[in-house]
Amino acid sequence: MTTQTPHGNANAPTPPQRIDVAIVGAGFGGMYAVYKFREMGLKIQGFEAGGDVGGVWYWNRYPGARVDLPSIDYSFSFSPEIEQEWTWSEQFAAQPELLRYINFVADRLDLRRHIQFNTRVTSAVWSEERQLWTVKTDRGAVYEATYCIMATGPLSIPKDPEIPGLERFKGRLLRAARWPHEPVRFEGLRVGVIGTGSSGIQIVQEVGKEAGELFVFQRTPSFTMPMRNEDLTPEYMAEVKRHYAGIRESARNSAVGGVRPQSTRAFFSVTPRQRQQLLEDAWKSGGLAMLGTFCDLMTNAEANEHVAQFVRGKIGEVVKDPVTAEQLKPRGYPIFARRPCLDSSYYETYNRPNVHLVDLLNDPIVEITEKGVRTQSGEVELDMLILATGYDGLTGAMLAFDVVGRDGRTVNGKWQDGARSYLGLMMEGFPNLFMTTGPNGPAALANIIRISENDVDWIAAAMQHMQGQGLATIEPTAQAEQGWMDLVYTLSQRSLLLKAKTWYVGANVKDKPQGLTLFTGGFAKYREHCAAAAQDGYRNFTFQRPTLTRPVPHTGQEAPAEAAVAG
Repeated sequence: MTTQTPHGNANAPTPPQRIDVAIVGAGFGGMYAVYKFREMGLKIQGFEAGGDVGGVWYWNRYPGARVDLPSIDYSFSFSPEIEQEWTWSEQFAAQPELLRYINFVADRLDLRRHIQFNTRVTSAVWSEERQLWTVKTDRGAVYEATYCIMATGPLSIPKDPEIPGLERFKGRLLRAARWPHEPVRFEGLRVGVIGTGSSGIQIVQEVGKEAGELFVFQRTPSFTMPMRNEDLTPEYMAEVKRHYAGIRESARNSAVGGVRPQSTRAFFSVTPRQRQQLLEDAWKSGGLAMLGTFCDLMTNAEANEHVAQFVRGKIGEVVKDPVTAEQLKPRGYPIFARRPCLDSSYYETYNRPNVHLVDLLNDPIVEITEKGVRTQSGEVELDMLILATGYDGLTGAMLAFDVVGRDGRTVNGKWQDGARSYLGLMMEGFPNLFMTTGPNGPAALANIIRISENDVDWIAAAMQHMQGQGLATIEPTAQAEQGWMDLVYTLSQRSLLLKAKTWYVGANVKDKPQGLTLFTGGFAKYREHCAAAAQDGYRNFTFQRPTLTRPVPHTGQEAPAEAAVAG
């Protein structure tokens, strides 16, 4: 980036802008970080690749996009005023309402003026001598920041399928994760959908109502539960607003960071008749009630298979064609080991005469052609092809640009065998670099808004500790990081999540390191670990005092300071 000087020198570089905190991402975590650090009086700058706030909900505008957690739970808790001013209309809000809520929060708190939209961070490089991060953007701007907050989220880098010929397709190609902002019409069209995870399920049940013909290309069938969505009455929302404080406290102290019911009941602790009745009740209740009906579904393989067989039976009851029903029944992996899905009419959609299931296990895709999709049995001609093939989850966003820490170490190098950090919040070798909903925390296994709030609050407390002690840098010790990863690994070995090839374990990206790096001990335990890490003067961290050449915050000028010492 250059500027025109009064003397006509168009090549003079724009000088770096000095800030306290650089915040990458403007989803829930980034928005709260902007608010929190601004209120602390710090000079901040946010960066967002999208055109506005919202993160995944800014991009995901596909038909049927809807949150799979209760709306009252999937919302910020840090502002009692916003809780009272905003009223949800549905138990599970659709994307348009979610985006209206996000925009309401941004307007109410005046967040946008601190964020550069349509801007990607291309690199963040640590200077040991000056104790700051140099952050560059694709617009050519350069910032020097004391702290970097990576609020890039676990799901932000879309993943196309690795199928030959995708670029040859002459029809309209759409991606669930980057859906057009204008309406898309399907009437009279031959539409194909590749991918039957959460997004694919939501798309299929909506497009199936409109398309001339819909072809669903399914490699791995997903278990999906009935959502049983309903409108929220004014009377109910008035009750919620009176009791938000208790609802939030319950969520913060739960394993999932939310209000979904959970049980301490082991599957085999009740009789077969009682188990069957409990499963029937959960199916009728809808949502993720079934996942919370028994406490050992993700640790007891035999109990898990009983529940899986119950759901397969429900699929057979709904889908009229027995061959299609059998192809839709997931086998070979535990139920809930892939992301739990919710639907309103997914299985019913296959009873429509215009909807066709293409079972890729028996008839694999060979290539994408100019006219459509060629499987081993022949070509399916299409007017439109929709890719609902997910994301490079957990690590993709952090590996998408250059992050260089001390001694030239990169995040790509550090994570070449899999993500590693302390608490999913910080990494040894990368001072003053923080993550929200990082890949070694609960991330995708708990309410992402509760995790984001916990993480930002923890980061803010660490900054305040440093300011009070006159400290310039913080990073975890190598021993603390290894200890955390050992705990993450030990817990993961007890979980059935390891038994499915999912983005949880990196199985959806070619050559990506395989393994479950998520903390599976539950959100409440994660909060306890975070709190313990801050006690006793942050004993699992090393600190440095300001060096002689550290810039004075806000001014960009160099000033004398104490020599660097161990924290």
